[in-house]
Amino acid sequence: MSKVNKHGSAGRKLRVAVNHVEFTKYSEREIIQYDVELQPEGGEFKKLPPAEFMRSVFDQCMRMHRASRLGNTLMVYDARKIAYAPQRVCGPAETLRLEVSHSEAGRASKYTVQIREAAVIDPSSVTRFIRGEAGTEMADIQPALTAMDLAIGSVAHQGMVGFGRSFFTRAQSMLTSGGLELWRGFSLSVRPGMDGLYLNVNTAVTAMYMPGSLLEALLGVFDLQSVEQLRGHIDQSRAREMSAYLRGLTLYLRHRGITGKRKFAVKGVTSAALDRESFEWEDPGRPGRPETVTIAQYYAKRYNIKLRYPYLPGLVGRKNAIFPIELCEVAENQRYRGKLGDRQTADMVRFACQRPDDNRKRIEDVLRQLNFAESPVTAAFGLTLTSRLAEVESRVLPAPTINYARASQEPTLSPASGAWNMRGKRVSTPGAPLEFWAVLVLSRQRDLPMNRVQAFVTTLVDTCVQTGYGIRQNRPPIVYGNLNADLGREMRQACDAINLPPKRPPQLLLVVLPSTNAHVYQTIKNCAYTTLGIQTQCMQAKNMQKPSTQYCANLCLKINTKLGGTNQALTPSHLQKLVHNKPTLFMGCDVTHPAPGEQHKPSIASVVGSTDFMGLRYSATLIQLPSRQELVSKLQDAVVRHLKLFFKGTKTKPRHIIFYRDGVGETQFSQVRDRELIEIQRACSSVEPGYKPEITFLAVLKRHNTRFFPLNRTGDRTGNCVPGTIIDRSVTIPSLFDFYLFSHAAIQGTSRPTHYYVLHNDAKFSPDEIQELTYHLCFTYAICTRSVSLVPPVYYAHRVADRARCHMVDMGVGFEDASSATSGYYGGAGTSTRQTDDPDRATKIIKTHENLDETMYFM
Repeated sequence: MSKVNKHGSAGRKLRVAVNHVEFTKYSEREIIQYDVELQPEGGEFKKLPPAEFMRSVFDQCMRMHRASRLGNTLMVYDARKIAYAPQRVCGPAETLRLEVSHSEAGRASKYTVQIREAAVIDPSSVTRFIRGEAGTEMADIQPALTAMDLAIGSVAHQGMVGFGRSFFTRAQSMLTSGGLELWRGFSLSVRPGMDGLYLNVNTAVTAMYMPGSLLEALLGVFDLQSVEQLRGHIDQSRAREMSAYLRGLTLYLRHRGITGKRKFAVKGVTSAALDRESFEWEDPGRPGRPETVTIAQYYAKRYNIKLRYPYLPGLVGRKNAIFPIELCEVAENQRYRGKLGDRQTADMVRFACQRPDDNRKRIEDVLRQLNFAESPVTAAFGLTLTSRLAEVESRVLPAPTINYARASQEPTLSPASGAWNMRGKRVSTPGAPLEFWAVLVLSRQRDLPMNRVQAFVTTLVDTCVQTGYGIRQNRPPIVYGNLNADLGREMRQACDAINLPPKRPPQLLLVVLPSTNAHVYQTIKNCAYTTLGIQTQCMQAKNMQKPSTQYCANLCLKINTKLGGTNQALTPSHLQKLVHNKPTLFMGCDVTHPAPGEQHKPSIASVVGSTDFMGLRYSATLIQLPSRQELVSKLQDAVVRHLKLFFKGTKTKPRHIIFYRDGVGETQFSQVRDRELIEIQRACSSVEPGYKPEITFLAVLKRHNTRFFPLNRTGDRTGNCVPGTIIDRSVTIPSLFDFYLFSHAAIQGTSRPTHYYVLHNDAKFSPDEIQELTYHLCFTYAICTRSVSLVPPVYYAHRVADRARCHMVDMGVGFEDASSATSGYYGGAGTSTRQTDDPDRATKIIKTHENLDETMYFM
């Protein structure tokens, strides 16, 4: 693929710094890739040891044999099965076997490191790719980039803890809740650009297990002050919480009966306490006389250890061995991969949040610390870098005109700062007037009295009327429900209180929750989406205590959207010009995957499509996929549905489809584009033979490490790039039509642009046209008065995928306890043992209730 003409010209030009450092030189000599196999003396590993251990053994091997067996050649190793060298260390068909002795926890062991050539990598492919020479794709240069990544990363490994291309240190850390710490660090990645090869350097934060006493860590998990509070309270719920924390964790066992520290991994938690869990044991001092002892008695007799907390469960390790929690320590340098709680997430946000200037200084400090110019590794691989962050050209596009109803005091505005307010404005199109609705209060009446609820409802009704949304019933029934009862039944009782005409469903249930309990929220939404078929609007009780007009205005935007209205719009003639005056179906697609450790749960693809000419109203389709599948099966069925819904809403077939696809990495572009583009084309031809609308297919990437920093005080009040900033030069991909877009105003921290890639362009959009269209669509997100960071079709697809979890019957963390008669412990460290080939988990369209099927219920 050759270089594409992707440079726009619209907007005001500015120079910005980018967190990329340019390579002034990289060797085009061949790099040799080797397969590495590390084996313990007399056998092989059933499972690869941790990366830290593998790297330690390999490094020891290199120190022992580099001069004598490797010709003083430096090798870099991925701590699993691959190494790279700038020249051969053995013949192409030869296997090099190196013996090494390595000590850990006071015990020395012998290992064999086997090295054999696997591939020869040609770095000159990178040069051809950057020049835009035909026939060189992104996938072709990936082996060379991976080798360079590993060479650069090996410099950072000295004194840092590495995970992939990210590196962290405990020297810059803070304690959070739940037995975890937050560590600062950075990521390194070699990337091709239009002007050359770059090293992307970005700050990073990760959660780590707090090393030391496991007992102290578990007190943090349960938010308790003393171990005594756990006596008799390790039920299945707490065992599940404990198992989730222990999943994948390496522990040390240390007591007087063992020399040094013995490392082990946890399989589960015993279902009984240590003073009740028993087994048959034969005392070595009394052979031939087995006896039944508890785990607590065993440690007293075998090791002369009287357990302080025998009422706690034990941890189950290899071969079902059971270890007391109080004798266990958490090993150092272990990354936590589970889902963070609300408090931990808030701590993470505060810890990671840095102003752009501070972020830039930290990156420059990292470069000084790494000092690549003095590294023997970069010298051996022929890599030379500048010491300064690169500067590139950006452009700032003007904001669009936003339109509200003509009856507004200010019917049009052009918000240059990316934000505005609803003062004096009325929604552009009101939805169905609210007549049949009720309020369900799940807080106790003494905490939230009836008069407070009525006062809030009055403020909400008045605010809705002022913003142009009609409410015919201003005194809806208010029903108090029991949070701990059957929530579906409580919702039905609230609906029964509405004076409904025959066969008329309720329009809305306003649900007041005492807290942000995810399970309660999901249960309410599940019942609304699948059983009752009613729109729900949840809110927290604390927001009812002192009614706020601004809060009520935000609720009004959500309610109006759910009931068929639109809140703001672009100027119709302007939008039609941007889409070449063709009826255009805007679509968004995202795939979300289950969290680590929840492999039994399916992945979910969410597809949304517009149903009006202005790209304001959307409907959604959900597709259940096998766990962790990225390609969207049944996309053809989803597109057919949205083509029909667009025709139903506009009485016109779309002549143009703009498809924004999120959740795809750069190495998957060709595969996803080719497969899903065919699905879209098949959908069109199945609707009507010969029907071939133009298709524009864009990939959307939000999770990347590229950051830009304004120069000479040209940023906004937070120091970030102003909304409308476009970068389509220098650090973009040579062979792709791609651009970075800041479409939002940052509230805090360093803003992250969205990276858009135009992968297919039937409409022959110019760079200026597709960039302006994408930016201006970001002002049409239905429920806020700000331009958003992500084009709305993708933002809506995110929301749909998030709500999709509410459709799942099993909404909790996967966890099953094994029968105590067979294994005697809660199994799998919190993971389910169910089979993934269950027909209930096969690829299928997930249905919402027919009452909600064509609405924006997900807002």
